[in-house]
Amino acid sequence: MTKKLSYLAVPAVAALAALTLASCATANPAQSGTQSAPEANSDTSATDGAEHTKYPLTLQNCGEDVTFDQAPSRVVLLESAPVTGLDGIGVLDRVISLAGNFPPEYYSKEIQDQLAQIPLLSDDLNASGHLQISQEVVIAQEPDLVMGMPDGITRAGMKDAGANVLVQNVFCEGNQQPATWDTLYDQLKEYGQVFDRNAEADELIASLKDRVAQMEAKTKDAPPRTAAVLYPSIGGGPVYTYGTLSMAEPQLEAAGFKNVFDDVNERVFEVSAEELIERNPDVLILLYQGDLAGIKEEVVNLPGISAVNAVKNDAILPLLFNFTEPATPLTVDGLEQIVERFGTGIPGAQSN
Repeated sequence: MTKKLSYLAVPAVAALAALTLASCATANPAQSGTQSAPEANSDTSATDGAEHTKYPLTLQNCGEDVTFDQAPSRVVLLESAPVTGLDGIGVLDRVISLAGNFPPEYYSKEIQDQLAQIPLLSDDLNASGHLQISQEVVIAQEPDLVMGMPDGITRAGMKDAGANVLVQNVFCEGNQQPATWDTLYDQLKEYGQVFDRNAEADELIASLKDRVAQMEAKTKDAPPRTAAVLYPSIGGGPVYTYGTLSMAEPQLEAAGFKNVFDDVNERVFEVSAEELIERNPDVLILLYQGDLAGIKEEVVNLPGISAVNAVKNDAILPLLFNFTEPATPLTVDGLEQIVERFGTGIPGAQSN
């Protein structure tokens, strides 16, 4: 039995997750939500003058060939990340079912209203905040495309049922390509190809590029300053941070910050209080999902962390997870929030 989407806060235990709620292939709450391998690359020759897709269209998603005989018309979303991209190219009305958590803070009133009318298959999350749903429930929706691949959902099983599976490219296991804004633009181009909305994708990309350029122009004269993006676990668990394979890297750069972990060629990894103290960022961005309560306290209560500039100056910004990861239009929204919060100065510099 399905139900309509309810915008209720996820229980605090779900805030342990560090990726889109629809996906997770590992027990590490800060790892990506896929069970797949290298980063996807679409076949750009499949478009006719960037206007119409020629089917069949074959592209690679996490190292797997995925073939579309026509544009999908029955889409099931098992993660929140694709929503703004699908809306941006005008195909959110192709979504027939949802599963997971879709915080209203991510979306315009129009998108919220549209999501509220789509049947919700499950919002059951485990202790790490990962979606619990059976493949049989998804297959019963008779989709032709499933976006997201949480535990229990397989490409082979969905293919046998007549559905393709697409996973956000930044979540593909084995990916070693540093994230850039092109990671976002390429993802949206892929959506445009799949749904034969190439012109719409190009328009969306142009708009996002303009917004990023505006933020870069605002911060280009900022003095040297540093930041770290963290994902704290509630209850004294590990703290995770983000390196060059995550969208935190281009986001911080565009906001006028140097990522203190830009020497680590990983997407997300555990970090100690001692390492944070040694790297001493001027600003901390705290990613979270679900309930905000306790997120900041998890960081400021770390042993010795009061010596870090960001903590001394209360230069800490909690940010909902999808405002940084993965690569979606929400990442640009997150960039704008960071610039609005910190401007072009160094927090606390006036008192030095």
